[in-house]
Amino acid sequence: MRKKVAITIGDPAGIGPEVALKAVTDASVLDICAPLLIGDRIVLEQAVSHLNIDIDLGRYDIVGTGAVTAADFSRCSASDIGGHASVSYIKKAVQLAQMKIVDAVVTAPITKESLKIAGYPWPGHTELLAELTGTDRYAMMLCGGPLRVILVTIHTALKNVPGLITHARVLDTIQLAQIACAMLGIAEPRIAVAGLNPHAGEAGLFGNEEEIAIAPAVAEAQSLGMPVDGPFPPDTLFHKVYNGEYDIVVCMYHDQGLIPLKMIAFDSGVNVTIGLPIIRTSPDHGTAYNIAWKGIANPSSMIEAIKLAARMKRA
Repeated sequence: MRKKVAITIGDPAGIGPEVALKAVTDASVLDICAPLLIGDRIVLEQAVSHLNIDIDLGRYDIVGTGAVTAADFSRCSASDIGGHASVSYIKKAVQLAQMKIVDAVVTAPITKESLKIAGYPWPGHTELLAELTGTDRYAMMLCGGPLRVILVTIHTALKNVPGLITHARVLDTIQLAQIACAMLGIAEPRIAVAGLNPHAGEAGLFGNEEEIAIAPAVAEAQSLGMPVDGPFPPDTLFHKVYNGEYDIVVCMYHDQGLIPLKMIAFDSGVNVTIGLPIIRTSPDHGTAYNIAWKGIANPSSMIEAIKLAARMKRA
């Protein structure tokens, strides 16, 4: 039986409506799941008409929220309506997942700017989803090609990262990495942990975060029976992973994991929130206002996000 997957259209002003509609017409998506579009019909109708997307909306399940009621809604820029619509679609999708009406949720891009204009405090999907589901322990995992990375720290200035690298935080992310592998059906995962500093600190010569936090967390995880190694020098680790030696990398900060992943899977990367009581994925790109509503957005990442959501198991 095909899984039911809720797909939000994200900020109506961005490329979300376009990539969502293009994705749900893809044969590889329809083979694996039954999509349910979360978005106001007026937005979807405008997208079909304006972008000449070959789709019969009458054949799809659509759930709106009434956030957008007129055809002249703002396009290609952040707005109050865009922020309110973004949040309303996410809330509806989470509600359906919590009620077990859908098996998974895939979210199209939103922006912090629209959320801020609309008066919301969340910097993005992850924090909003955590609050809606009452989740305190979560992490961002990105998948692309043969790489899977899970992040100890996410959206913070690079100067803040060393102070956020603690024994507890690294251990928690290792545990979430093991959960992520189980959700992906990897029965015997191999987890690698990256160091923070060049050469993983070189025995303290280039920084001591490895000695005081990362290595002790790895050792504790090993004592608990977790299949984890490290910390490894970041500049050599991803070559090992690319060649199949490990299934997932625990990365210390955002760009450490996303640069190599986007190098090999720029158009097909998928973002997964690990730790939630629901399955949630999203394409690994933003609203792309600069190309929105022009009919040229690439749906590849959205297609992969939907297929991955349909394949994943609840934790």
